[in-house]
Amino acid sequence: MDKLSFLNGIAWIAVFISLLLAFFLFTVKTENKLANRLFAFFFILSAIDLSGFFFYEFIEEQLDIEVFRWTTCLLGMPLFYLFVLAVCYSDFQLKWKHLLHGFPFILVNLIFLPRFYLAGEIEKIQFFKVHNQMPEMLFFHAIVEFQYVFYIVGVFLILRKYKELYLENYANTSFSTYVWLFQMTSVFLIAHIVVILKTLLRYTDYNNTFIWANVLVGSIALLITCWFIMKALNHPELFRGINSKLKLTKDILPESTTKNDSENIQNDLIQTQIHALRDYMTEKEPYLDQSLTIQELANQINIPVRDLSVLINHHIDQHFFDFVNEYRIQKAMHILKDASKKELTVLEILYEVGFNSKSSFNTSFKKYTNLTPTAYRNS
Repeated sequence: MDKLSFLNGIAWIAVFISLLLAFFLFTVKTENKLANRLFAFFFILSAIDLSGFFFYEFIEEQLDIEVFRWTTCLLGMPLFYLFVLAVCYSDFQLKWKHLLHGFPFILVNLIFLPRFYLAGEIEKIQFFKVHNQMPEMLFFHAIVEFQYVFYIVGVFLILRKYKELYLENYANTSFSTYVWLFQMTSVFLIAHIVVILKTLLRYTDYNNTFIWANVLVGSIALLITCWFIMKALNHPELFRGINSKLKLTKDILPESTTKNDSENIQNDLIQTQIHALRDYMTEKEPYLDQSLTIQELANQINIPVRDLSVLINHHIDQHFFDFVNEYRIQKAMHILKDASKKELTVLEILYEVGFNSKSSFNTSFKKYTNLTPTAYRNS
Protein backbone atom coordinates (compact mmCIF):
# COMPACT_ATOMS: atom_id res chain seq x y z
CA MET A 1 0.00 0.00 0.00
CA ASP A 2 2.88 2.34 0.78
CA LYS A 3 4.34 1.66 -2.65
CA LEU A 4 1.06 2.52 -4.34
CA SER A 5 0.69 5.69 -2.28
CA PHE A 6 4.25 6.72 -3.19
CA LEU A 7 3.54 6.01 -6.87
CA ASN A 8 0.28 7.99 -6.77
CA GLY A 9 2.11 10.90 -5.18
CA ILE A 10 4.69 10.96 -7.95
CA ALA A 11 1.94 10.69 -10.58
CA TRP A 12 -0.01 13.61 -9.07
CA ILE A 13 3.11 15.79 -9.07
CA ALA A 14 4.00 14.81 -12.66
CA VAL A 15 0.45 15.55 -13.87
CA PHE A 16 0.44 18.93 -12.12
CA ILE A 17 3.81 19.90 -13.59
CA SER A 18 2.78 18.74 -17.08
CA LEU A 19 -0.38 20.86 -16.96
CA LEU A 20 1.62 23.78 -15.56
CA LEU A 21 4.07 23.57 -18.44
CA ALA A 22 1.16 23.35 -20.92
CA PHE A 23 -0.30 26.52 -19.41
CA PHE A 24 3.10 28.23 -19.65
CA LEU A 25 3.42 27.27 -23.34
CA PHE A 26 -0.09 28.54 -24.10
CA THR A 27 0.54 31.93 -22.45
CA VAL A 28 4.21 32.70 -23.17
CA LYS A 29 4.76 35.41 -25.77
CA THR A 30 6.69 34.05 -28.73
CA GLU A 31 6.78 34.30 -32.50
CA ASN A 32 6.41 30.56 -32.96
CA LYS A 33 2.96 30.16 -31.39
CA LEU A 34 2.12 27.04 -33.39
CA ALA A 35 5.07 25.09 -32.00
CA ASN A 36 4.21 26.17 -28.45
CA ARG A 37 0.59 25.12 -28.82
CA LEU A 38 1.46 21.75 -30.29
CA PHE A 39 3.89 21.13 -27.44
CA ALA A 40 1.28 22.27 -24.92
CA PHE A 41 -1.25 19.76 -26.27
CA PHE A 42 1.46 17.12 -26.12
CA PHE A 43 1.93 17.82 -22.41
CA ILE A 44 -1.82 17.72 -21.81
CA LEU A 45 -1.88 14.24 -23.37
CA SER A 46 1.12 13.29 -21.23
CA ALA A 47 -0.81 14.41 -18.14
CA ILE A 48 -3.77 12.27 -19.22
CA ASP A 49 -1.45 9.30 -19.68
CA LEU A 50 0.29 9.82 -16.32
CA SER A 51 -3.08 10.11 -14.59
CA GLY A 52 -3.54 6.39 -15.25
CA PHE A 53 -1.73 5.70 -11.97
CA PHE A 54 -4.71 7.07 -10.02
CA PHE A 55 -7.46 7.97 -12.53
CA TYR A 56 -9.28 4.63 -12.30
CA GLU A 57 -10.07 5.28 -8.62
CA PHE A 58 -12.43 8.09 -9.67
CA ILE A 59 -14.26 6.37 -12.54
CA GLU A 60 -14.74 2.77 -11.38
CA GLU A 61 -18.19 2.68 -12.97
CA GLN A 62 -17.12 4.55 -16.14
CA LEU A 63 -14.96 1.99 -17.91
CA ASP A 64 -15.60 3.64 -21.28
CA ILE A 65 -13.71 6.73 -20.13
CA GLU A 66 -10.77 4.65 -18.89
CA VAL A 67 -10.40 2.71 -22.16
CA PHE A 68 -10.76 5.92 -24.17
CA ARG A 69 -8.03 7.44 -21.97
CA TRP A 70 -5.76 4.53 -22.93
CA THR A 71 -6.19 5.26 -26.63
CA THR A 72 -5.29 8.96 -26.31
CA CYS A 73 -1.61 7.91 -26.17
CA LEU A 74 -1.90 7.38 -29.95
CA LEU A 75 -2.14 11.16 -30.37
CA GLY A 76 1.04 11.92 -28.42
CA MET A 77 3.74 10.99 -30.95
CA PRO A 78 1.93 12.61 -33.92
CA LEU A 79 1.77 15.84 -31.91
CA PHE A 80 5.46 15.60 -31.05
CA TYR A 81 6.30 14.92 -34.72
CA LEU A 82 4.34 18.02 -35.82
CA PHE A 83 5.94 20.03 -33.00
CA VAL A 84 9.42 19.13 -34.28
CA LEU A 85 8.42 20.23 -37.80
CA ALA A 86 7.06 23.51 -36.44
CA VAL A 87 10.26 24.21 -34.48
CA CYS A 88 12.64 23.26 -37.29
CA TYR A 89 10.84 25.09 -40.09
CA SER A 90 9.71 28.67 -39.51
CA ASP A 91 7.18 28.52 -42.37
CA PHE A 92 5.48 25.29 -41.26
CA GLN A 93 1.68 25.43 -41.13
CA LEU A 94 -0.95 22.87 -40.22
CA LYS A 95 -2.92 21.52 -43.17
CA TRP A 96 -5.95 19.27 -43.55
CA LYS A 97 -3.68 16.38 -44.55
CA HIS A 98 -2.17 16.40 -41.05
CA LEU A 99 -5.47 15.03 -39.72
CA LEU A 100 -4.35 11.68 -41.16
CA HIS A 101 -1.99 11.40 -38.19
CA GLY A 102 -5.08 10.74 -36.06
CA PHE A 103 -6.10 7.67 -38.09
CA PRO A 104 -4.57 5.06 -35.69
CA PHE A 105 -6.45 6.68 -32.79
CA ILE A 106 -9.77 6.48 -34.66
CA LEU A 107 -9.04 2.94 -35.91
CA VAL A 108 -8.31 1.55 -32.44
CA ASN A 109 -11.47 3.11 -30.98
CA LEU A 110 -13.51 1.61 -33.82
CA ILE A 111 -12.03 -1.80 -33.00
CA PHE A 112 -13.08 -1.40 -29.36
CA LEU A 113 -16.58 -0.40 -30.47
CA PRO A 114 -18.33 -3.79 -31.03
CA ARG A 115 -17.16 -5.79 -27.99
CA PHE A 116 -16.62 -2.98 -25.52
CA TYR A 117 -18.12 0.46 -26.15
CA LEU A 118 -21.44 -1.02 -27.39
CA ALA A 119 -21.47 -3.93 -24.95
CA GLY A 120 -23.50 -4.15 -21.74
CA GLU A 121 -22.09 -3.33 -18.32
CA ILE A 122 -21.47 -6.97 -17.40
CA GLU A 123 -19.62 -7.63 -20.67
CA LYS A 124 -17.53 -4.48 -20.14
CA ILE A 125 -16.54 -5.59 -16.65
CA GLN A 126 -15.57 -9.04 -17.93
CA PHE A 127 -13.63 -7.49 -20.80
CA PHE A 128 -11.85 -5.15 -18.41
CA LYS A 129 -10.84 -7.93 -16.03
CA VAL A 130 -9.02 -9.87 -18.76
CA HIS A 131 -8.28 -6.97 -21.11
CA ASN A 132 -4.58 -7.86 -21.45
CA GLN A 133 -5.61 -11.16 -23.06
CA MET A 134 -8.18 -9.70 -25.46
CA PRO A 135 -7.31 -9.50 -29.20
CA GLU A 136 -8.35 -5.83 -29.24
CA MET A 137 -5.75 -4.98 -26.60
CA LEU A 138 -3.03 -7.00 -28.31
CA PHE A 139 -3.78 -5.13 -31.55
CA PHE A 140 -3.79 -1.84 -29.62
CA HIS A 141 -0.36 -2.54 -28.08
CA ALA A 142 1.02 -3.55 -31.50
CA ILE A 143 -0.24 -0.30 -33.05
CA VAL A 144 1.28 1.74 -30.21
CA GLU A 145 4.72 0.17 -30.66
CA PHE A 146 4.64 0.38 -34.46
CA GLN A 147 3.52 4.00 -34.32
CA TYR A 148 6.22 4.89 -31.80
CA VAL A 149 9.00 3.44 -33.96
CA PHE A 150 7.54 5.12 -37.06
CA TYR A 151 7.48 8.60 -35.49
CA ILE A 152 10.79 8.30 -33.67
CA VAL A 153 12.49 7.37 -36.95
CA GLY A 154 10.57 10.17 -38.67
CA VAL A 155 11.74 12.75 -36.10
CA PHE A 156 15.38 11.66 -36.38
CA LEU A 157 15.14 11.96 -40.19
CA ILE A 158 13.70 15.47 -39.84
CA LEU A 159 16.54 16.43 -37.51
CA ARG A 160 19.16 15.00 -39.87
CA LYS A 161 17.82 17.01 -42.80
CA TYR A 162 17.47 20.10 -40.61
CA LYS A 163 21.12 19.80 -39.57
CA GLU A 164 22.29 19.39 -43.19
CA LEU A 165 20.23 22.37 -44.37
CA TYR A 166 21.46 24.48 -41.46
CA LEU A 167 25.11 23.69 -42.14
CA GLU A 168 24.71 24.49 -45.84
CA ASN A 169 22.81 27.77 -45.39
CA TYR A 170 23.55 29.32 -41.99
CA ALA A 171 26.65 30.45 -40.13
CA ASN A 172 25.07 31.15 -36.73
CA THR A 173 27.03 29.01 -34.30
CA SER A 174 24.14 28.73 -31.85
CA PHE A 175 22.93 25.27 -32.81
CA SER A 176 20.52 24.92 -29.91
CA THR A 177 17.45 23.85 -31.90
CA TYR A 178 19.05 20.68 -33.24
CA VAL A 179 20.85 19.83 -29.99
CA TRP A 180 17.77 20.37 -27.83
CA LEU A 181 15.41 18.39 -30.07
CA PHE A 182 17.93 15.57 -30.49
CA GLN A 183 18.41 15.32 -26.73
CA MET A 184 14.67 15.38 -26.11
CA THR A 185 13.94 12.69 -28.71
CA SER A 186 16.72 10.52 -27.31
CA VAL A 187 15.27 10.88 -23.81
CA PHE A 188 11.84 9.89 -25.15
CA LEU A 189 13.36 6.81 -26.77
CA ILE A 190 15.14 5.73 -23.58
CA ALA A 191 12.02 6.34 -21.47
CA HIS A 192 9.92 4.28 -23.87
CA ILE A 193 12.38 1.39 -23.69
CA VAL A 194 12.03 1.48 -19.89
CA VAL A 195 8.23 1.43 -20.28
CA ILE A 196 8.46 -1.63 -22.58
CA LEU A 197 10.65 -3.46 -20.06
CA LYS A 198 8.20 -2.53 -17.32
CA THR A 199 5.25 -3.81 -19.36
CA LEU A 200 6.96 -7.15 -19.96
CA LEU A 201 7.06 -7.66 -16.18
CA ARG A 202 3.25 -7.59 -16.18
CA TYR A 203 3.24 -10.99 -17.87
CA THR A 204 5.62 -12.58 -15.36
CA ASP A 205 5.36 -13.69 -11.75
CA TYR A 206 7.38 -10.68 -10.54
CA ASN A 207 4.35 -8.65 -9.45
CA ASN A 208 6.29 -6.89 -6.71
CA THR A 209 8.95 -5.86 -9.22
CA PHE A 210 6.22 -4.59 -11.53
CA ILE A 211 4.99 -2.17 -8.87
CA TRP A 212 8.50 -0.80 -8.30
CA ALA A 213 8.93 -0.55 -12.06
CA ASN A 214 5.83 1.66 -12.08
CA VAL A 215 7.47 3.81 -9.42
CA LEU A 216 10.61 4.05 -11.57
CA VAL A 217 8.66 5.02 -14.69
CA GLY A 218 6.70 7.59 -12.72
CA SER A 219 9.91 9.08 -11.34
CA ILE A 220 11.47 9.21 -14.81
CA ALA A 221 8.37 10.92 -16.18
CA LEU A 222 8.58 13.51 -13.40
CA LEU A 223 12.28 14.17 -14.02
CA ILE A 224 11.76 14.49 -17.77
CA THR A 225 8.89 16.91 -17.21
CA CYS A 226 11.02 19.05 -14.87
CA TRP A 227 13.86 19.01 -17.40
CA PHE A 228 11.50 20.24 -20.13
CA ILE A 229 10.30 23.04 -17.87
CA MET A 230 13.87 24.22 -17.29
CA LYS A 231 14.55 24.12 -21.04
CA ALA A 232 11.35 26.03 -21.79
CA LEU A 233 12.13 28.69 -19.18
CA ASN A 234 15.67 29.13 -20.49
CA HIS A 235 14.57 29.16 -24.14
CA PRO A 236 11.05 30.59 -24.32
CA GLU A 237 11.47 31.45 -28.00
CA LEU A 238 11.98 27.76 -28.86
CA PHE A 239 15.00 28.63 -30.96
CA ARG A 240 15.42 29.49 -34.59
CA GLY A 241 13.63 27.73 -37.43
CA ILE A 242 14.75 27.58 -41.03
CA ASN A 243 12.89 27.81 -44.33
CA SER A 244 11.43 24.45 -45.37
CA LYS A 245 11.76 25.43 -49.05
CA LEU A 246 15.56 25.28 -48.83
CA LYS A 247 17.12 22.42 -50.76
CA LEU A 248 20.29 20.48 -50.16
CA THR A 249 23.06 21.02 -52.68
CA LYS A 250 22.96 17.36 -53.73
CA ASP A 251 19.30 17.85 -54.66
CA ILE A 252 19.88 20.86 -56.92
CA LEU A 253 23.00 19.62 -58.73
CA PRO A 254 22.46 18.37 -62.30
CA GLU A 255 22.06 14.61 -62.32
CA SER A 256 24.98 14.20 -64.70
CA THR A 257 27.32 16.07 -62.33
CA THR A 258 29.12 14.11 -59.65
CA LYS A 259 31.68 15.22 -57.12
CA ASN A 260 34.52 13.52 -59.02
CA ASP A 261 33.44 15.20 -62.25
CA SER A 262 33.50 18.63 -60.64
CA GLU A 263 36.99 17.99 -59.25
CA ASN A 264 38.34 16.95 -62.64
CA ILE A 265 36.55 19.57 -64.75
CA GLN A 266 37.13 22.85 -62.94
CA ASN A 267 36.49 25.52 -65.56
CA ASP A 268 37.79 29.04 -65.46
CA LEU A 269 34.43 30.49 -64.42
CA ILE A 270 34.24 28.38 -61.27
CA GLN A 271 37.84 29.18 -60.34
CA THR A 272 37.18 32.88 -60.91
CA GLN A 273 34.08 32.76 -58.70
CA ILE A 274 35.98 30.96 -55.94
CA HIS A 275 38.81 33.51 -55.99
CA ALA A 276 36.33 36.40 -56.01
CA LEU A 277 34.45 34.87 -53.10
CA ARG A 278 37.59 34.32 -51.04
CA ASP A 279 38.82 37.85 -51.78
CA TYR A 280 35.48 39.25 -50.64
CA MET A 281 35.55 37.19 -47.43
CA THR A 282 39.07 38.44 -46.64
CA GLU A 283 38.55 42.10 -47.53
CA LYS A 284 34.96 42.79 -46.41
CA GLU A 285 34.82 40.27 -43.54
CA PRO A 286 31.07 39.49 -43.78
CA TYR A 287 31.64 36.56 -41.38
CA LEU A 288 31.80 39.03 -38.48
CA ASP A 289 27.99 39.09 -38.65
CA GLN A 290 26.93 36.37 -36.20
CA SER A 291 23.67 35.69 -38.05
CA LEU A 292 25.13 35.58 -41.57
CA THR A 293 23.20 33.30 -43.97
CA ILE A 294 24.07 32.08 -47.43
CA GLN A 295 21.17 34.16 -48.80
CA GLU A 296 22.62 37.35 -47.28
CA LEU A 297 26.10 36.58 -48.58
CA ALA A 298 24.68 35.88 -52.05
CA ASN A 299 22.98 39.28 -52.03
CA GLN A 300 26.22 40.98 -50.99
CA ILE A 301 28.31 39.52 -53.82
CA ASN A 302 25.44 39.65 -56.34
CA ILE A 303 25.24 35.95 -57.19
CA PRO A 304 22.16 33.68 -57.15
CA VAL A 305 21.95 31.85 -53.83
CA ARG A 306 21.55 28.55 -55.70
CA ASP A 307 24.87 29.09 -57.49
CA LEU A 308 26.62 30.18 -54.29
CA SER A 309 25.37 27.09 -52.49
CA VAL A 310 26.77 24.82 -55.19
CA LEU A 311 30.02 26.81 -55.26
CA ILE A 312 30.66 26.47 -51.51
CA ASN A 313 29.02 23.20 -50.56
CA HIS A 314 30.03 21.33 -53.72
CA HIS A 315 33.00 22.87 -55.51
CA ILE A 316 34.84 24.12 -52.41
CA ASP A 317 33.59 20.98 -50.65
CA GLN A 318 32.74 22.68 -47.35
CA HIS A 319 29.49 23.31 -45.61
CA PHE A 320 28.66 27.01 -45.58
CA PHE A 321 28.78 26.76 -41.76
CA ASP A 322 32.38 25.43 -41.81
CA PHE A 323 33.40 27.76 -44.65
CA VAL A 324 32.43 30.85 -42.66
CA ASN A 325 33.77 29.56 -39.35
CA GLU A 326 37.18 28.95 -40.94
CA TYR A 327 37.51 32.69 -41.58
CA ARG A 328 36.33 33.42 -38.05
CA ILE A 329 38.97 31.11 -36.61
CA GLN A 330 41.70 32.64 -38.77
CA LYS A 331 40.67 36.10 -37.56
CA ALA A 332 40.72 34.84 -33.95
CA MET A 333 44.17 33.31 -34.44
CA HIS A 334 45.46 36.63 -35.75
CA ILE A 335 44.08 38.47 -32.71
CA LEU A 336 45.46 35.88 -30.28
CA LYS A 337 48.93 36.27 -31.80
CA ASP A 338 48.75 40.06 -31.68
CA ALA A 339 50.78 41.21 -28.67
CA SER A 340 48.98 44.56 -28.64
CA LYS A 341 45.67 42.80 -27.94
CA LYS A 342 46.74 40.69 -24.99
CA GLU A 343 44.27 42.51 -22.78
CA LEU A 344 41.33 41.03 -24.75
CA THR A 345 39.80 37.96 -23.13
CA VAL A 346 38.90 34.86 -25.13
CA LEU A 347 35.23 35.68 -24.60
CA GLU A 348 35.69 39.17 -26.07
CA ILE A 349 37.58 37.74 -29.03
CA LEU A 350 34.99 35.11 -29.89
CA TYR A 351 32.25 37.76 -30.00
CA GLU A 352 34.46 40.05 -32.05
CA VAL A 353 35.07 37.44 -34.77
CA GLY A 354 31.40 36.40 -35.14
CA PHE A 355 30.86 33.57 -32.66
CA ASN A 356 28.09 33.76 -30.07
CA SER A 357 28.88 30.68 -28.00
CA LYS A 358 32.02 29.86 -26.06
CA SER A 359 31.53 26.11 -26.46
CA SER A 360 31.11 26.31 -30.24
CA PHE A 361 34.13 28.63 -30.49
CA ASN A 362 36.34 26.26 -28.49
CA THR A 363 35.14 23.27 -30.53
CA SER A 364 35.75 25.00 -33.87
CA PHE A 365 39.09 26.44 -32.78
CA LYS A 366 40.39 23.06 -31.64
CA LYS A 367 39.13 21.50 -34.88
CA TYR A 368 41.35 23.83 -36.93
CA THR A 369 44.38 24.15 -34.64
CA ASN A 370 44.31 21.09 -32.35
CA LEU A 371 44.68 23.58 -29.49
CA THR A 372 42.34 25.49 -27.25
CA PRO A 373 42.32 29.30 -27.72
CA THR A 374 44.15 29.77 -24.41
CA ALA A 375 46.78 27.15 -25.27
CA TYR A 376 47.26 28.74 -28.71
CA ARG A 377 47.77 32.17 -27.17
CA ASN A 378 50.29 30.85 -24.64
CA SER A 379 52.22 28.96 -27.31
